[in-house]
Amino acid sequence: MLTTSVVGSHGLPGWVWLAREALEAERLGQVDLAELIEDATLVALADQERAGVEVVSTGEMGRVRFIIGFYDRLAGIRTLEPPRKLGVPNWDTNTPFEVTDTVSAPAGLGIVEEFTLARTLTNRPMKATVPGPFTLMIPLRLGGPYRDRESLLADLVVIVRDELEALVAAGADFIQIDEPNYAMLRSGLPDIVTVFNRTIQDIQAKFALHVCFGNLYGRPFPAVRSYAHLFPAIYDVRAEQLVLEYANRGMADVELLRDFPPDKELGAGVVDVKAFRVESADDVAQRIRPFLRYVKPDKLWINPDCGLWETPRRTAAAKLRAMVEGTRIVRKEVK
Repeated sequence: MLTTSVVGSHGLPGWVWLAREALEAERLGQVDLAELIEDATLVALADQERAGVEVVSTGEMGRVRFIIGFYDRLAGIRTLEPPRKLGVPNWDTNTPFEVTDTVSAPAGLGIVEEFTLARTLTNRPMKATVPGPFTLMIPLRLGGPYRDRESLLADLVVIVRDELEALVAAGADFIQIDEPNYAMLRSGLPDIVTVFNRTIQDIQAKFALHVCFGNLYGRPFPAVRSYAHLFPAIYDVRAEQLVLEYANRGMADVELLRDFPPDKELGAGVVDVKAFRVESADDVAQRIRPFLRYVKPDKLWINPDCGLWETPRRTAAAKLRAMVEGTRIVRKEVK
């Protein structure tokens, strides 16, 4: 009960940032890059294991800014200039892309290779993390054969499904789909439940759905951050687990769980990845307790709000230790 896990990314070691600069300067070959990613993945896994996290992730060490690196693997798009380059970096300094032709991923998104590598480096239970079709659509500007978002979304569903099927074939049995767009944008979206269920239909794995409010340079996207518009419809997704953020929002919306389905799990975000200060174990325990009013201990998972890649590695590792220690406090109380 109260299984501890992570959402996806881990804090990057300082030398990875230096290596990325070397990569941009074309000072790394393919063998160098492969060694870099393997070493960084090993560090991410070691930090999770030393903290006592029970279900780990790959750490996403080879990814760039959550999803931006995936667009190097897509055909049918071209890179545009960021709309703003001066001043404090924020959501409007992120790279946009224009669609010029049918969008496809001829060699996949690279997540299978990421998972396969990590699987050789740890014996712990591990989940794979995959961006959902709505999330992949965020920086894409309509063009080419697409005149509406629905037709583009349909092709992105195919890309994600292909990656999910390949992951299962590679041995993944627990897969998290990341869809912050569900909460970040409140209108103009097709039926999110239908699209999610179509994306995972007939794929034999346990699925989690992660919905957050974004984290770019430590900043969320929306001014109003509430899950209220998603409940209770979100319960109809065919995911066994919902992974939601609470810590950064002062534990708001916990009461929305009053009708939480007994057959689903909740991955409760109780560590604030947007705050630099490391929580104490008591802080974490205090955040966990309210969920037990609505979710049984064997259905409640404990995780950070979101991925940790925007958090310095030392801080990220300390936050995970506090998360595990706080969970152990509450376990003793509910036995």
